[in-house]
Amino acid sequence: MSDFYSKKDLNFQLFDHLQVENLSQLAYFQDHSKETFEMILDAADQIASKSLRPLLTEMDRQEPQLENGSIKIHPGMRPILKQFGQDGWINATFSYEEGGQQLPWTLHLAAGYILQAANYSASVFPFLTTGAANLIRTFGSSALVERFTPKMYAGEWQGTMALTEPDAGSSLSDISTTGYPTENPGEYRIKGQKIYISCGDHDACENIIHLMLARVEGAPAGTKGISLFVVPKFIPETGESNDVLTEGLYHKMGYKGAPIAHLMIGSNEKTIGYLVGEENMGLKYMFQMMNEARIGVGMNAVAIAQAAYQASLAYAKERPQGRKITEKDLSKPQVPIIEHADVKRMLLFQKSISEGSLALLLYASRLMDETIHEPIPDRKKEKHLLLELLTPIAKSYPSEMGVLSTSAAVQVLGGAGYTQDFPVEQYYREARIHPIHEGTTGIHGLDLLGRKIFLENGLGWKMLYQAIEKDIKSYQGPEDILLLFDQSWKKSQDTAGTILQKAQEGPEIFLADASLFLELCGVLCVGWMWLRQTHVASQMIDKENADTAFLNGKIETARYFMEYELPKIHYIAKRLHSSAYPTVNMRSYWF
Repeated sequence: MSDFYSKKDLNFQLFDHLQVENLSQLAYFQDHSKETFEMILDAADQIASKSLRPLLTEMDRQEPQLENGSIKIHPGMRPILKQFGQDGWINATFSYEEGGQQLPWTLHLAAGYILQAANYSASVFPFLTTGAANLIRTFGSSALVERFTPKMYAGEWQGTMALTEPDAGSSLSDISTTGYPTENPGEYRIKGQKIYISCGDHDACENIIHLMLARVEGAPAGTKGISLFVVPKFIPETGESNDVLTEGLYHKMGYKGAPIAHLMIGSNEKTIGYLVGEENMGLKYMFQMMNEARIGVGMNAVAIAQAAYQASLAYAKERPQGRKITEKDLSKPQVPIIEHADVKRMLLFQKSISEGSLALLLYASRLMDETIHEPIPDRKKEKHLLLELLTPIAKSYPSEMGVLSTSAAVQVLGGAGYTQDFPVEQYYREARIHPIHEGTTGIHGLDLLGRKIFLENGLGWKMLYQAIEKDIKSYQGPEDILLLFDQSWKKSQDTAGTILQKAQEGPEIFLADASLFLELCGVLCVGWMWLRQTHVASQMIDKENADTAFLNGKIETARYFMEYELPKIHYIAKRLHSSAYPTVNMRSYWF
């Protein structure tokens, strides 16, 4: 039995809460069933337990090294990448015609959750390739697809997303990497540099295939002039260098097993890039991969938080210290620390964050599957806009709270948690990247409040309203849980109305607290997921052979979230109703 995630909880989330087997009613997934989904999850558990988990500590302690212009990583990654390719993980969601399994994204991400909980660094490599290959197959010419994707699917070539530059981090309008047309159609000389490129160079595969943003010479300024290119490290047919040089390797506080490279492109004027789709459409294309990646980052954060929770839970059950508050007889044996209320509080916090966030991410993943394959245009539009609204929330809340959750795991272990003798210190370091990856929390706050909430006259928010109201009306479970959620839901609606009125005061005032509005929405949506889980658990608990301990644990964790976490909505709402703006009025020279 795996000790880094709860198989019982994952099955509950997928099959009892979301009933994902019903996805087989969509034509694309008609060959699948609950049995095939269970086989996929078991296969993920096997590779996670036998291949990834044993390298968790080694990959953290034996960091990648830059030697003679090339990055060397843990040698155990080479057979793992081959295994991912041979077992069909990289192109599992793609069509049968492309050698895929037509697997729902929901199951692909659920399997990824298992792999990430086992060893986050090792799990990153294949899923980056999935995203890069998906861009080529979706927007690239048939020649590009045939030339690059087969070996990417096979795990022989690594895929990356190369966006960031030294003077243009999140501000993609300012990228300066440039493409110069050659005499060959679709080919460009690329010149520039990219930084913080995950798996941007390593020796566990034969080639690195960068999906790179660059500006064609003479293109319009800003995001409207950005194009997307396939830029390989080596020319596929000849194996000769494509003048993509690894200039540096970043040493991170966590997530150390996956290299992060600084790349120089075209230093010798020899880098060739191959245009994907049309010129000046690159950012639109890249957003496909970025939005998938944002759901993926949220899942990464949850997986690490869950692994840390499992480690601290096991420790709390075994570590004796102190006695019950009411026990004055010191001759009586000490009790396991899990018997102490404050330790239970920290464990409940972790459980409520990780399982609540997992529910939200799987809900969004199922929505993604339904959006892609929904045949009715109006329903497709509605589901798409709800997914658009939920994406920044599902990325940011698990990422931010995952840091606090892994911190609580360290606290449960006390001094032991601060040592390398236990894995929670590694989880704590690895969790910190997710509020930064794929757009910082601040950027997603601006995206949610400044753009997503207004799309199609607020249709996404309307769909969220309808979904929550439907679940409130159909809810059957403890009344106190429903009452607490309903109070916070009404406060959230009132606050949303107030903050939208502030748009009249100008963008600086309106967006000053966008991150707080994002946080409010995160607390609300995870509370909603706990309401849904309580409803399901309450229906199951009286059935024959019900796992009453598990189900009662679900319900009590929901009660914890409603009592301890959901009240944050009221405090955030108070701030969002305020007319004082110290973050706007503060002058930089006053610091």
